[in-house]
Amino acid sequence: MRAAVATLALLAASLPAVAEAQAIACAMPADFAMPRVARLDPAEVRRTPVTRYTLSYSWSPQHCFEQQRRGQDGDDALQCGGRAGRFGFVLHGLWPETNGRDWPQYCRRPTAASRATLRRHLCMTPSPDLLQHEWERHGTCMATTPEAYFDQAAALHRNVRFPDMAALANRRDLTVGDLRRAFSAANIRIPVDAIAVTRTRGGWLDEVRLCLNIRFRAIRCAPTSRGAPDGQSLRISPLR
Repeated sequence: MRAAVATLALLAASLPAVAEAQAIACAMPADFAMPRVARLDPAEVRRTPVTRYTLSYSWSPQHCFEQQRRGQDGDDALQCGGRAGRFGFVLHGLWPETNGRDWPQYCRRPTAASRATLRRHLCMTPSPDLLQHEWERHGTCMATTPEAYFDQAAALHRNVRFPDMAALANRRDLTVGDLRRAFSAANIRIPVDAIAVTRTRGGWLDEVRLCLNIRFRAIRCAPTSRGAPDGQSLRISPLR
């Protein structure tokens, strides 16, 4: 833990003082529906050793467009409704990984995250249901409490800087490699090969994933986690 804190402090000192997250005028309500705690399915439990991590960001404009297209935007009212704020990148989650494809998940019987804990992190991940799910599926494999898990994710999140997404969204010739290079340029301690980009079937930006070692330092993504190739075209839904 001391090594992780030292790494985060060094990372913070090396980065420019720009916005910590892409949440514009985020104002979350004090009251919101509490998520249910899922029943643990023994068939889904995987207690494989943790050898690295992924810090995964979802591009909110695309997510909300897809939810609206499916008629499911009401499920993400805080993120997509506009009343709580406008969002660019939101933290999908901090995921423990292992060598190979059988990542650890659902390592212990989950507990409910408190309302105060969820609310404290809603501007980072504007969905109580997603926060609870991330704790249940991933957090139980790396932390003993929801608070410890979300605090670690938030510490990493605060030190990530985002490129000028409006300028990138206006480019007609944008490629996956262009976004990876722009992301790396905004974060001098995150090399291009530590950044994975995923696209929708239509070629729109879906997620950006940062590959980290066991001490939360950026490392080259594993072959199974490298995302779309650099040369593929990429479109970005504008921030609304």
